[in-house]
Amino acid sequence: MFVLGLTGSVAMGKSTTAGFFAEAGVPVHDADAVVHRLYEREAAPLIEAAFPGTTADGKVDRVKLGSRVMNDLAALRQLEAIVHPLVQAAERRFLAEAEASGATVAVLDIPLLFETGGETRVDAVVVVTAPPEVQSARALSRSGMTAQRLAAMLARQMPDAEKRRRADFLVDTSRGFEDARAQVQSILRSVATMPKRRQ
Repeated sequence: MFVLGLTGSVAMGKSTTAGFFAEAGVPVHDADAVVHRLYEREAAPLIEAAFPGTTADGKVDRVKLGSRVMNDLAALRQLEAIVHPLVQAAERRFLAEAEASGATVAVLDIPLLFETGGETRVDAVVVVTAPPEVQSARALSRSGMTAQRLAAMLARQMPDAEKRRRADFLVDTSRGFEDARAQVQSILRSVATMPKRRQ
């Protein structure tokens, strides 16, 4: 089974692109969705122990947790040390199930793929991209997003230009849904004959 890593900065269209892979019958593992589930289940007591007052009713309060770690690199690293091993365990279960089901390709949708060294766990990387002005307009149209919050998010992410440089494939989402869908189909045709390179 060929494993594709899917990544892209905020508001680039990564979720939409992941949807196009799923539409094509490819199993997709959504790391963000796994984190949401973990915050409501097994990660909650671990996070409360590390960051008292950030949970309520056995679930992580994402706003409180976010304000606690946003500008504190040591706290963010502490949180990642709790969450990342749980996410990777879920990822391994997903890959085993996908392979057992006969899938020839699987996608790991990981927002911070390069930042967390995730490229070593995949056979090729797809970076979802769009021009900066498109990204900014999309992000700022989201509820609760401010220019300051967007700047803070982008500061934590590898620059888009560097992600593009390290990508095996690009999906430019600035040209509409049908064009992005066609790019996904082209990638799936290409990986059918590519060698695996997972470490």
